[in-house]
Amino acid sequence: MSSRKSSGKKIRLTKAQNQTKWAPFWLVPKVFGLGRSIHPSRITQKKRHWKRSSIKA
Repeated sequence: MSSRKSSGKKIRLTKAQNQTKWAPFWLVPKVFGLGRSIHPSRITQKKRHWKRSSIKA
């Protein structure tokens, strides 16, 4: 990929990067209850790794 990217492509890549972050820690007891200990990545809807799958940005 080129080092000089257009501003639109940067915005799309930044949005895709933020979508793959884990859910907030306080959301786990809110969704599953206080007794369950679950990793926040289970709540994250869009799971993507930069090397495994690509996006059309």
